[in-house]
Amino acid sequence: MKNKDIKILLVDDEPDILEIISYNLSAEGYEVFTAKNGVEGVAKAKKKSPHLIIMDVMMPEMDGIEACEMIRNTPGLDHTIITFLTARGEDYSQVAGFDAGADDYITKPIKPKVLVSKVKALLRRLKDDKKEVEDIVKVGDIIINREEYKIVNDGDEMVLPRKEFELLSLLTSKPNKVFKREVILDKVWGNEVVVGGRTIDVHIRKLREKIGDHHFKTVKGVGYKFVL
Repeated sequence: MKNKDIKILLVDDEPDILEIISYNLSAEGYEVFTAKNGVEGVAKAKKKSPHLIIMDVMMPEMDGIEACEMIRNTPGLDHTIITFLTARGEDYSQVAGFDAGADDYITKPIKPKVLVSKVKALLRRLKDDKKEVEDIVKVGDIIINREEYKIVNDGDEMVLPRKEFELLSLLTSKPNKVFKREVILDKVWGNEVVVGGRTIDVHIRKLREKIGDHHFKTVKGVGYKFVL
């Protein structure tokens, strides 16, 4: 996919931030849209269906956490890549952000070149989506539909957020194999994307709640494995 075909939505209540980020991403050839608060951001996301959303956390009318949850619950937008913009020292919870469906965080202020590099790393997964993989896989009582990011667990159908689905797909690709934390970060988040140390733990907890605690085993100091 060429840069001109990629749509990016910026949501921030600071005009200067919108202008600077928009200028630098537009210079890379991306199609960029902007919104000045969470309410406007959700509306524009529904209208434009962006590939990536870069969103401030603290905003008037509706904050980024709430906006992210609404976007994740919107049909067609549940797999859009979302990264939060956060100021250094800002009082926010990474766990709350990941629970809402965020894929990553970017700390501001940030140098334009570094921002562009982070955006390219986040968008690299769009290329991964084109890799030919088996669309439907059955592991025990779990059926994984890679094309629709949907699973059927013991007869119950559910749609998982992108990162949860990719983590589940990785662990179930080799049941009983212990995947090291660094391997999980590389395969699911990409080795050029910096995420918090608790990122994997948060997503594993959510998978345990949805699929069953007994399927996910922690190997202390090493990583995780999926067991039937």
